[in-house]
Amino acid sequence: MIKCLAIDDEPLALSQLKTYISKVPFLELVDACQSPIAAMKVLAEQPVDAIFLDINMPDFNGLSFVRSLVHQPLVVFTTAYSEYAIEGYKVDAVDYLLKPFGLDDFQRAANKVLQQFEMRKMLIENIASPAPKAEKDYDDILFVKTEYKVVSISISKIRYVEAMSEYLRLYMEDESKPIVALLSMKKLEERLPSNFMRVHRSYIVNLQKILEVARGRILMDEKTHIPVGDSYKDAFNDYLEKRSLIK
Repeated sequence: MIKCLAIDDEPLALSQLKTYISKVPFLELVDACQSPIAAMKVLAEQPVDAIFLDINMPDFNGLSFVRSLVHQPLVVFTTAYSEYAIEGYKVDAVDYLLKPFGLDDFQRAANKVLQQFEMRKMLIENIASPAPKAEKDYDDILFVKTEYKVVSISISKIRYVEAMSEYLRLYMEDESKPIVALLSMKKLEERLPSNFMRVHRSYIVNLQKILEVARGRILMDEKTHIPVGDSYKDAFNDYLEKRSLIK
């Protein structure tokens, strides 16, 4: 069972959340609170796995409440304002429900919570009891957050990465569209093996996927030309020289 907490300052909305939670077999309501302050007292006494809460509450809104938590449960925001969706994404929310919403909408959000809950549980179990590398090697696997879900990708299939404000575009082999992930270039660089190189403030390339280098640009395919930034030219040219057979 997924232990959850409902938070909304409006009594009718809170009652609706309680009703919907009771109708989902894998959810167990720990408590229902009309303020984040009351919810903090509940969390101090017992941990919960998921929280369903309103974003727009007086004094201490839902976003501030979630950011204040040291150990963040899975979060589903409810709001009457669609512009809060991107803010919910920034605090790693599983989903957001736009008021007024029905049981079907709530069930879909709950299913996403279940998916994330099971993935967290699996990751914790793998960390506690890792499989021997001889049996299964996880070195090539990377988990990234995209579109309110966590997906598994193969590092060796990444062709190149493009930075885009707070997001990254990961261009993969055999994928027509990039994976858009809420992730920083620095954090990704720390996880990538040595065959990846940052060649520009906005680009990381898989050196094994380079098709051609011409006029200070890297050709990943016929349509993709990646510039080499001034700060990265020496390292990239050194890489080329060490592997060049041309005199």
